[in-house]
Amino acid sequence: MTTSDKAHTYTPFPFRLELFPPSLQALSKQSTNSREMQGGGSGNNSEPIIDKTRVLDVKPLRTLAPVFPSSSEAPRFVSASPFGPHSSGFSPFYPFSAPQATQATPDLNQQTHTTPAAPLRSFRGTEYNGGAFSGEAGSFDGSKGSAKRKTKFSLQKRARKSRDLDFGLSVDDNNFVVGVSLSERDDGNREVVHSIRMRYDALRRRLSQLEDAKESPVGIIRRADLKAGNILMTKQVRTNMRKRIGAVPGVEIGDMFLFRIEMCLLGLHAPSMAGIDYMSARNDLVEEPLAVSIVSSGYYEDNADDKDVLIYSGQGGAANKDKGATDQKLERGNLALERSLRRGNQVRVIRGMKDSLNQALKVYVYDGLYRIQDSWLEKAKSGCNIFKYKLVRIPGQPDAFGVWKSIEKWKEGLSSRAGLILPDLTSGAESTAVSLVNDVDEDKGPAYFTYVSTVKYSKSFKLTQPAYGCNCQKACQPGNLNCSCIRKNEGNFPYTANGALVCRAPMIHECGPTCPCFPNCKNRVSQTGLKVHLEVFKTKDRGWGLRSWDPIRAGTFICEYAGEVIEKVSQGGEEGDGDDYVFDTSRVYESFRWNYEPGLVEEDSSVEAIEEPKVPSPLVISSKNVGNVARFMNHSCYPNVFWQPIMYENNSESFIHIGFFAMRHIPPMTELTYDYGKSRVGEAEADGGSTPRGRRKCLCGALRCQGYFA
Repeated sequence: MTTSDKAHTYTPFPFRLELFPPSLQALSKQSTNSREMQGGGSGNNSEPIIDKTRVLDVKPLRTLAPVFPSSSEAPRFVSASPFGPHSSGFSPFYPFSAPQATQATPDLNQQTHTTPAAPLRSFRGTEYNGGAFSGEAGSFDGSKGSAKRKTKFSLQKRARKSRDLDFGLSVDDNNFVVGVSLSERDDGNREVVHSIRMRYDALRRRLSQLEDAKESPVGIIRRADLKAGNILMTKQVRTNMRKRIGAVPGVEIGDMFLFRIEMCLLGLHAPSMAGIDYMSARNDLVEEPLAVSIVSSGYYEDNADDKDVLIYSGQGGAANKDKGATDQKLERGNLALERSLRRGNQVRVIRGMKDSLNQALKVYVYDGLYRIQDSWLEKAKSGCNIFKYKLVRIPGQPDAFGVWKSIEKWKEGLSSRAGLILPDLTSGAESTAVSLVNDVDEDKGPAYFTYVSTVKYSKSFKLTQPAYGCNCQKACQPGNLNCSCIRKNEGNFPYTANGALVCRAPMIHECGPTCPCFPNCKNRVSQTGLKVHLEVFKTKDRGWGLRSWDPIRAGTFICEYAGEVIEKVSQGGEEGDGDDYVFDTSRVYESFRWNYEPGLVEEDSSVEAIEEPKVPSPLVISSKNVGNVARFMNHSCYPNVFWQPIMYENNSESFIHIGFFAMRHIPPMTELTYDYGKSRVGEAEADGGSTPRGRRKCLCGALRCQGYFA
């Protein structure tokens, strides 16, 4: 536990009861709503006589608010503001109420609305008290659609959920390397952002693996994402805690996220639920709320199809089981957006879309900086008034959401892919087509080769030691130690329920073709072919490369390295042209940590898990004449893909395959790269330049590029 400088105690689970003293104005009004909130709703509407001497004896109100721990020098993650949130059925009193007015609808590029709309400038803004404003968004009741969430989760359900999510918090600090300095917690950089994201997703995958192996009671919500986020928040593994307007250090336009909590850890968008994040800023002699970021998740009446213009709906007013929808109020996030319209400050925009590979999941992409151009009031489908804001993307930024929209059009056949040479270079060998594209020069394609989807062993290279598969008659089940394939993986199912690799290992054992378990067994991930729509494309200076139309989640299987298993190639890089299409497990590869930290899940952290691949004998695969899409993957000193040896049996013989997995989340149209490794022989004499003889100049462009590769 940590305690802020304002003496608010944080609990491990991100909800707490906060006590707020009653306002003198609220006590003097004694409205029906306020009496009901204090448990004294008598139904009498007459004005009572107030004994002001008893004001200090009134019991404080209670409200439920989410909170994540933060350092003492950082702004509080959640705090109450005079603008709300307010309990169901309670209307804010003067001066925090906003009387409504009506005026003509502003012209928004000839857009028409079904009902007359009033610009927000016609509303009287909240009388702002700089000393009372919290400067933080993200409280539970202040989120868009909060009324639905409040009715969905009762206090009793939250208590059950709290017990379910209270996992692995008694961590021994001596066995946990934080790795985030105090300065980096306030202001991050690209390296820190990558590190935190990889550590978060590694922990989330491990928690998912543990949950998959348990028989959870019916009704228990499995939220490994929240568990992982809660643990890292508690351990202060986060960055950019200093709230700011504009770009966030280390977060780049086009970065994609799978969960809202990821954005919280990186400081891109602080609220875990609310769609509007804001802060306080001084204007002359007073402070006022200014929006810093919004999330357009697609759940509300937003017009989010245009890649440069976003029509965003305000927060509040959603219906629940206790009451119907109500008019939105000019408060909290809505007020912050209105103030940002007047100030003209930049607002970060995160767009949410359905995952093209799993429509039940959502993917978020950081689309860059926008400015609010206009605002108005219009009738929603519910018949109530909602606020609308027109945000326009600042020119000159890299494409992000626009790339996703272009890919949607390609898939739907609404527009053709520029530079398309072949719609499927595999000629049907893969279940998912692989495009061949060149929009750089006149080259019509790579040299001819025979496309195969898996590695080809000659008789002399078969691993002839006896091998036995499992005896599972259906699909192999996580946690079933009677399954021999699971026992080979040290008792763990190597993949999560959605097929993501949990950990790197010296060897992954999958069920083979002759195992009796179902063909759709989750332990056959690398044998089910391509799942993402890949594209072979011509690069500007590195020949042909490989990228994906689909977003790729960390741990996702991409493809295997297909080709012919050959004898060991000659040393020193004298193999000629064939060296461009050879994968050799005996090379020296840069080590990196990808797996979770055992101490975070109360496992023995003194036993270091081995991540480096271990192949029984050197495996050399040539894809010069026979291969698949993996032959087009270029080298990088800072890759986003890694290789993992996988073994499975066929007719009592073991075979090793090389699978490629996503090291981190990879946005669409990002080139896929891996580390080619270096020869184990000593470096040859330099040929007069900085590149040792027999090695090639590296053009990966990474910040820590080594300049050459073997």
